Amino acid sequence: MTKASVTIIFLFLSCISFAGPPVNRPNVIFIMADDLGYGDLGCYGQQIIKTPYIDKLADEGMIFTQAYAGASVCAPSRCSLMTGFHNGNNRIRDNLPHGIYLRPDDFTVAELLKKAGYVTGGVGKWGLGIPGTWGLPNQQGFDYFYGHYNQDQAHFYYPDYLWENDRLQLLQKLVIENEVGKIAGNRGGENVFYTHDLFTEKALGFIQQNLERPFFLYLSYTIPHFSDYPKESPDHFIVPSDEPYTHENWPQIAKNYAAMISRMDKDVGSIVQLIKDQGLEENTLIIFTSDNGPYQGVPTPIEFFNSNGPLRGGKRDKYEGGIRVPFIAKWKNVITEGSQNHRPIAFWDLLPTLADLVDYPAEFPTDGISFLPDLKGKKTMGHEFLYWDYGHVRDTYIQAIRSGDYKLLSFLKGKDVRYELYHLGNDPGEKTDISKKNPDVVEKLRKMMNAAYTENEHYPVRIVH
Repeated sequence: MTKASVTIIFLFLSCISFAGPPVNRPNVIFIMADDLGYGDLGCYGQQIIKTPYIDKLADEGMIFTQAYAGASVCAPSRCSLMTGFHNGNNRIRDNLPHGIYLRPDDFTVAELLKKAGYVTGGVGKWGLGIPGTWGLPNQQGFDYFYGHYNQDQAHFYYPDYLWENDRLQLLQKLVIENEVGKIAGNRGGENVFYTHDLFTEKALGFIQQNLERPFFLYLSYTIPHFSDYPKESPDHFIVPSDEPYTHENWPQIAKNYAAMISRMDKDVGSIVQLIKDQGLEENTLIIFTSDNGPYQGVPTPIEFFNSNGPLRGGKRDKYEGGIRVPFIAKWKNVITEGSQNHRPIAFWDLLPTLADLVDYPAEFPTDGISFLPDLKGKKTMGHEFLYWDYGHVRDTYIQAIRSGDYKLLSFLKGKDVRYELYHLGNDPGEKTDISKKNPDVVEKLRKMMNAAYTENEHYPVRIVH
């Protein structure tokens, strides 16, 4: 089914509701890091950064070794996750140009689960709409939201404000010192409120407030994303403390980066422990992932920690390091503990997976395929292809398509186009371009690449090659 069908189908979907109360439908917690690399977790091979709680989550669940983000940058990856489309059909296909947001005819994961009787909460980074647009989370199926609407604001860990539903919340408090009161906050370098800690607090509160009905929590953390502090400062990966790495003989920026990941790891552990303490472990699906590959603008972390693992490249690339992400799922007594899944999946598969989970009674347009059978240990048919692109307003426009183990990349600059072909089964690090030796494969994937892209008012066709 195509994106062109969405308006008519949306009108039908808006009338759909589930009969009767939602009985025994599992809670869903989806936790997403920001710019966390494929190799940044111990369970994916990290040797230096400590991530014991996420590693335990993997031990108690399933690791996907070939899971892909929706894109190699923030906004389109989130759009793909929410609406079930790859970048050739996505509403938002790049971070630039600004001003493209979700609209009323976009059908989101939150809308689907809300129709299924779930209470839906979003915490953290949104990036799919700003005030005055239809793209706000409360207009896209979320009962509750706390965090950043604007993804550029999410680059700061000590901002002046956050949003709670439609209310702007100033980050400040009254402090009494020597019987004198003053307002303390994040202005003037005071750095009182660290957003990551606030997100964890709100996420835990959302769970505690909704124990009596099925809930969906979308927790979109902002660490370890690069911060818009001066690049020459080691603090531009900002964290309140560099523990437990304070005494390591490392560059300060490396200590900060590792401390952010370990801080997030601890908080993931707190969320998992709360689920256990409330007796919800057998009725809760927990997923942890990252929105794209690691940031490459500052070399220390990606090189020092080997953040992309065995893969090539990082954020913004269409090489595997930019789009292949850690992806862990736990659901006690449903997902086999300590299992691995090697079938390629992508963010646009989440919507049909959750529809499958709740037995959604209607069809809807999507590029995704449910991976619920995979979670239950069954083999399923995979995708004919996976597609990404990047650089719609940049000098070089990049497309990538994977079909089977073959992956074709197209680089368009001006009127010149070149191709690279890799066999990921033999060469997951994309070290050897085999395009010249396999012109028939290049031609086949080139045609599939052209067919995967649909133009719209925001994204005209760049080239048919």
